[in-house]
Amino acid sequence: MEVCHTPDIFESPAAQRLRQFIRERVQAWQSGTPEFEAFERELHEQMMVFERELVAEELARYDVAAEQIEVSGVRYQPVLTTPETYLSAAGPVRVVRHLYRPAGRNARSICPLELRVGMVAGYWTPRAARLGAFVVAQLTPGETAALFQELGAMCPSRSSLDRLPRDLSSHWEKRREVWEDALRAQETIPAAATTVALSVDGVMAPMKAAAEQRQVKRAEAGKHASGPTGYREVGCGTVSLYDRQGERLQTVRYARMPERNKVTLQTQLQAELRALVELCPALRQVHLADGAEGNWTLLAELAQALGLSHDDIIEIVDFYHACDHLKNGCDAIWGESTPRGHAEFLRLKTLLKEDDQGAERIIWAFKYQLTRLKGRRHQRLQAELTYFRNQRARMQYAEYQRLHLPIASGVMEAACQTLVTQRLKRSGMAWTPNGGQAILTLRSLIQSHRWPTAWQLLSTDFRQTVILRAGGHPSVATAAPISIVSSPPTGTLNAVDYAASHWSHSAEHLYSQFQRCTHVTFKAPNELCGI
Repeated sequence: MEVCHTPDIFESPAAQRLRQFIRERVQAWQSGTPEFEAFERELHEQMMVFERELVAEELARYDVAAEQIEVSGVRYQPVLTTPETYLSAAGPVRVVRHLYRPAGRNARSICPLELRVGMVAGYWTPRAARLGAFVVAQLTPGETAALFQELGAMCPSRSSLDRLPRDLSSHWEKRREVWEDALRAQETIPAAATTVALSVDGVMAPMKAAAEQRQVKRAEAGKHASGPTGYREVGCGTVSLYDRQGERLQTVRYARMPERNKVTLQTQLQAELRALVELCPALRQVHLADGAEGNWTLLAELAQALGLSHDDIIEIVDFYHACDHLKNGCDAIWGESTPRGHAEFLRLKTLLKEDDQGAERIIWAFKYQLTRLKGRRHQRLQAELTYFRNQRARMQYAEYQRLHLPIASGVMEAACQTLVTQRLKRSGMAWTPNGGQAILTLRSLIQSHRWPTAWQLLSTDFRQTVILRAGGHPSVATAAPISIVSSPPTGTLNAVDYAASHWSHSAEHLYSQFQRCTHVTFKAPNELCGI
């Protein structure tokens, strides 16, 4: 392996410009009070240039120059040495690296430097990829590019930011179940937790292919697609822990792009609930949703898959969804926006929430009023009466409050809003399943407070071990372990030990070297100005 000797980084052009900037700044105080904002801006720019040189210097240590290498059991021969530009958190860096290719025609070349560093998509350094992914999960690629431009460090393009989540998602989806299990294994249940609440819902999102599919479906006799043209339902689910007083302790959020029967979402929620129950079997289990039949069917299937009976679960219809139906019924009886209708709604709402027979009393009231209505108002009230009859067993709100159980699915509604609507339903947007899922996965991990651990799993997956199968010696500048295989003896260079000794005094060394090179003694501004 070749060893690339570089000059002292503190004698580099960037370091010299930084020293000169500091000297000029000290001198500027002698003639008055200089502008601080300009100093702050230029200092940042100088530091970014210096950081890029340091990053380029470090990246070069990961390059490999050998007669033959092996990666994942495949042997490669050197074919080319060429410079390449990568994006670091400080901006673009250019590095000369070696490329290798296996035997055979049209074989794809690999770059050991990229494999050992863990470059994402052959362009992003790990830190840059993490920053880019986090921000683009919150903002559009255009907004993200503008933000990084304003911050003044790395400036990725809109197209690079658009591709980054999909590049990460392709790795995540291949190992999703294993990695989600790993995330759960590192978490603990708060000691105060007594209740686990499972909620599901859906939100319509614009899909690129949905409009064409709907047109085909409409052309088939007797087929009528539901939902707005070009939209399909994204499935969302939450698993929340509550204490004895009904205070929410933590929530895990999931969202999956449209899928038949929401199979993947069911699997995720099932695994989440099973892991919690295994750690704390005494947790009281609550299913909380609105009155949509599809949501309760999904929850019933989850319970069945976990081997739970109906008696093991407390089912609750979201109180505020129930109030919406109550309001519709009152409007059908007394008219919309009438003083009598508003007063009756408030009275019945209080009964529903606080009376042990609240749901039954509303059913009695609606049943009595139904005999006095005709036509469309009769139909409207009949629909709401049917709703309360079907859901009455899940509307024991007075009892739920005594048990300090959650009665509203605000957490679920917020998840639909923050996971999906705020990012996927902005003006002019339309999504493919893979593109939308890439964003939803990032947002789910971030909002579930699992992002740091999840990134460690992702980042590690981009790194690969490179084995040398030729003569030569390992570079002392190696920053990651390389296995050296000679014929016939074998040996291993433990670069971790080297890296530990190489950087053990980095902070003290950097300070002392830079102070030696600048020959500047910093003084307070009042000393410089003679005040």
